[in-house]
Amino acid sequence: MSYADWEIKGPIAVTCNCDWGCPCQFNSRPSHGDCTAALGMQVRSGHFNNVTLDGLRWAALLAWPGAIHEGHGQCLPIVDERADAAQREALLTILSGLETEPGATVFNVFAATYDTVHEPRFAAIEFEADPQACTARIRIPGLLEATGRPIANPVTGEPHRVRVGLPAGFEYREAEYGSSTASAGDPMPMAWTDRHAHMFEMHMTPYGPAG
Repeated sequence: MSYADWEIKGPIAVTCNCDWGCPCQFNSRPSHGDCTAALGMQVRSGHFNNVTLDGLRWAALLAWPGAIHEGHGQCLPIVDERADAAQREALLTILSGLETEPGATVFNVFAATYDTVHEPRFAAIEFEADPQACTARIRIPGLLEATGRPIANPVTGEPHRVRVGLPAGFEYREAEYGSSTASAGDPMPMAWTDRHAHMFEMHMTPYGPAG
């Protein structure tokens, strides 16, 4: 089967309420029973057919009452307010897991677990991320504040660097793991401090991570 010609490349930061390391990444139960996450990406370069996505940002709030694979999740997609109508449709199509080989991308896998997809928001998204330094900041005024940083060694206070590889992963092949603090408001309130974060350079196509 053929799919739309799309590709996105750029830094992405993911924060969630699991303890550092996030057992979900290892097919274990979430640390505290449920799973909530806030994430964002800067599309350094990208396209959807002939629609250019360079320079745009997107974010999402995600939540499940238990483990992700058990379903009953909800999602709030947020798209850069600078995107025009064609770019908005393109990004929302990618985020919805459509035009994707089944099971190949995190967008497609997660979409199968949602009971509720909230009406998309189009907003100003402030985003900074340096996966190599394990630092990130996502801010959507009135909705989301999230930061990522290296895990601190409890004795020395120095950064404790962790990098995890998933050779057959549908989200990434390798990511830097860190610590996060996040808070979000309605319609998906969430809040945590010193919980999991991971960051990486995303390169995604309809057939999964490309590198």
